Amino acid sequence: MDYPTVRMRRLRKNSNIRDIVRETKLNKEDLIYPIYFKEGLKKGEKEEISTMPGQFRYSIEDGVEYAKELESKGLRSIIVFGIPLEETKDPVGSPAFMEEGIVQTAIRALKKETNLVIIGDVCLCQYTSHGHCGLIHEYDKGDINDNTDDGVKILNDPSLKYLAKTAVSQAKAGADIVAPSDMMDGRVEAIRNALDEECYEDVMIMSYSAKFASSFYAPFRDAADSAPGKGNRKSYQMDPANGREAIRECELDVVEGADMLMVKPALPYLDIIKTVKEDFNLPLVSYNVSGEYSMIMAAIDKGYLTEDSIMESLLSIKRAGADLIITYFAPYLLDHL
Repeated sequence: MDYPTVRMRRLRKNSNIRDIVRETKLNKEDLIYPIYFKEGLKKGEKEEISTMPGQFRYSIEDGVEYAKELESKGLRSIIVFGIPLEETKDPVGSPAFMEEGIVQTAIRALKKETNLVIIGDVCLCQYTSHGHCGLIHEYDKGDINDNTDDGVKILNDPSLKYLAKTAVSQAKAGADIVAPSDMMDGRVEAIRNALDEECYEDVMIMSYSAKFASSFYAPFRDAADSAPGKGNRKSYQMDPANGREAIRECELDVVEGADMLMVKPALPYLDIIKTVKEDFNLPLVSYNVSGEYSMIMAAIDKGYLTEDSIMESLLSIKRAGADLIITYFAPYLLDHL
């Protein structure tokens, strides 16, 4: 009887061998934790996010304390989201760029109390009265100039001014990195120019370069109270069917001055992550979004999956090519890596 000369199982025979030959390794410094600060909450009043088990909206004090706890376990980076008071929202998203806005206040507190790399999410959707990521024009029913799907046109160029103001306000508060997530054309260049003009040339731009119009964002919209009041985001976020277009988006962001690229969501777009990694030399981030988190957590709760699925899913994102992963699983991973 002939026996195989090449025995692949030699590389798997025990945990020590598997550890030393493992091709893809997830490290604590690869993780970025998304944290929500809500204006109006007092110390001790954190709010559980019903659609995201184990995730909360925090007051400034409680959010900073939690960030410090995660830092003590090895977390290196955090991305900050804000929920303003409802009555302060307006058509241009003014709370997004106010000096005393919730994100700006949180960034200053985090910089004072931690050594974390602080990333500010730059968008208008949480702060506008209409819930879109840019300024809008609403057409009257039957208007012959209306070529939209739902009577709402997102005004690209006028929005750039307010996105740039938001980025500068976050840089002024102390953000190390600003991350435009709006998907307006030209926003990276507008933000880069605004930062440089205000002498924040060392502040990096982590661009949500290939951000798809995904159903996996639903829990986030609940968490951040950012669902659009009318229409949807399909005219500015990417069609999930398009891969080549994602590469064009990344190319444009590189030309406009992005320091890091991002693919969002992660698990349904591993092919895009792999292609972007192969085509560009910039650090690549992927966002393991709210729906991916809630889907796995629900399956674990039901007993359909075990907690091992958390590590397996994150390893797949890293294996596809992501250098950094924004993930709600960061607290779990910090305890298990």
